[in-house]
Amino acid sequence: MSNSKRGFGNVLVQLVVAGLAVIITSYLLPGVIVDSFWIAIVIAVVISLLNYTIKPILIILTIPITIFTLGLFLLVINALIILLAAEIVPGFEVNGFWWALFFSLILSIINAVFGVSLFENKR
Repeated sequence: MSNSKRGFGNVLVQLVVAGLAVIITSYLLPGVIVDSFWIAIVIAVVISLLNYTIKPILIILTIPITIFTLGLFLLVINALIILLAAEIVPGFEVNGFWWALFFSLILSIINAVFGVSLFENKR
C-alpha cells in the first residue's frame, strides 16, 4: 500500500476516534451539547484546524502571561479554541467558559487514552 493511502487511512481513523472522544466528553459534561456523531466529526476537524491556525498566534501573543502563570494560561487558550469551535459549528453548544475548560481537559485525557491529539501541532 502506498504511503499516501496509509496516511489518509490514518487520518480517517484519527478523525473517527476524535469524534468518539468528543461524543464521550459531551456525555460526561451537562454543559456541552453535541447533536450527533457527524457533528462530533466536524467538531474534531474544526478544533484541529483552529489548533493549526489560530492557536500558535494566540500562544505567541500571550507568551508573557503564559510564563507568569507557569504555562497554565495554555488551558485558557484551549478553552477559547473550544468556544470558538462552538461558535463555528452548528449543533455544538458550550454553556460558558468553565464548561469549555472542563471539555478541553476531559477531551485531552480521553484523546491521550485513545492516542489522538487535537491540541498538539504536528509539524
